[in-house]
Amino acid sequence: MAEERQPATKLEIARSPGEEGGEADAKPSLAQPLGIFPTSRPRQLQTQVPLSPSLAHVKPRIIIHGGAGNLTRTSIPRDRYEEYRTSLLNILHKANQLLQKPGSTALDVATYAVSLLEDDPLYNSGKGAVFTREGKNELECSVMVSNGYTKRGVGCMLLRHVKNPIKLARELLIRGEEADGGGAADHCQYSGEFVEQLAKTWGLDIVDTGYFFTQKRWNEHQRGLAEEKKRMDMGVNIDEMSDWEKDNYIPLGTCGAVVVDGFGTVCTATSTGGLTNKVPGRIGDTPTIGAGFWAEEWYEDKIVRPQMLYQPSASPALPIDKLSRGDIRGVVGDCIPSLGSPTVRDTTSSSTQPYEKPSSTRHAVGLSGTGNGDSFLRMCAARTTAARSRFSASPLSNATTWMSGPHGQLQQSAGKRWGATHEGTGGIIGIELVDSKVNVVQDFNCGGMFRAWTDDDGSPRCLVFKEEGWENGPKTWDDRPKQ
Repeated sequence: MAEERQPATKLEIARSPGEEGGEADAKPSLAQPLGIFPTSRPRQLQTQVPLSPSLAHVKPRIIIHGGAGNLTRTSIPRDRYEEYRTSLLNILHKANQLLQKPGSTALDVATYAVSLLEDDPLYNSGKGAVFTREGKNELECSVMVSNGYTKRGVGCMLLRHVKNPIKLARELLIRGEEADGGGAADHCQYSGEFVEQLAKTWGLDIVDTGYFFTQKRWNEHQRGLAEEKKRMDMGVNIDEMSDWEKDNYIPLGTCGAVVVDGFGTVCTATSTGGLTNKVPGRIGDTPTIGAGFWAEEWYEDKIVRPQMLYQPSASPALPIDKLSRGDIRGVVGDCIPSLGSPTVRDTTSSSTQPYEKPSSTRHAVGLSGTGNGDSFLRMCAARTTAARSRFSASPLSNATTWMSGPHGQLQQSAGKRWGATHEGTGGIIGIELVDSKVNVVQDFNCGGMFRAWTDDDGSPRCLVFKEEGWENGPKTWDDRPKQ
């Protein structure tokens, strides 16, 4: 019988004794008392260069989302709107409480937040996942960190029995530090029965497929198939949206979280059931690195020239000066150079020399997308957004709007199909860290996106539409951004 493996630990950062959080000031593990994650041995965080002293003052922040799409006052009545707001704020509060504890890591908090979203049947992940055309649940998830683990990111797909898929993704990421990956080798993407068996071996919660069933999602599944058959019988293009789809919110997105911890590490975690009535075996953007999620960090080296240093050279002594000091050889050398002392060439330049001071600024970003996954896949949306920010020196907020905002790249990718189908629909949330400054970013091109985050001062915020309040949302599907 194979040796039973124990669940892995959260990432902890090694410090010297006496330093806050070090051996002289040890903090108990956050995982065990909260009942979130079991613990094992910690590993030291590896970085490219020593962290800037200012990173010790990074203020932890979090943003979560519960999907985007055809959200209007017609598809989401006021009472349903308030139900989502209450849920989002409750999950944000619990996750932020964990985040503010000393030693909390972005990976643990992002995983915890998404696991709460998975447990809430309001969202298209875990308990509330949508069905395939054959009436089955096929779950997907992913995690990625900007720093600290060899794999950096992990995606899982075609899961049918893992109660909280996001916890499996976390486990695979951490176990990647072991010689054999804890039995999972050094891969970054996994699917199906083998990885579910690993989850069982590692002690994660395994459930029957019936656990994920909700009547609401089943009704949407059945109605969707009926609408499709009806349009086929009428000879109407089945790819186009029916009036029923326009008047109802049919989940096609995900749920996710992006977190930056006090150590300056950014983590993104995402989970989904996929598209309603998707073809069995279809893989979306959520478990695909670079498409539906991304996290990375880099250092920008700059040369700062704050001043010009003047370096004077000594003036040569005149013969009369040498004679007054009794320097006969010097005087003779001036008159007959071949008989004088060897002359040392003065290599000191009297010109000014620039003083070049190297400066390195640390950047870190994390992104989680939601919407039509096929569009995210075609655009490699998350990585493309991060790359635009990194290589064009554009703030992540601008890059996010460029990709997922109204008339952005996602919308343009749909071409003439925009509005007639769900293609191109989506939104992105993220966090950008520049040295110690944290910015939370978000944008979408559809009716709304369920999201909540902590503000600069730590205050909770929650929005569904562009503006606060149900009454400020678009009334119908036709109020979406036009192509």
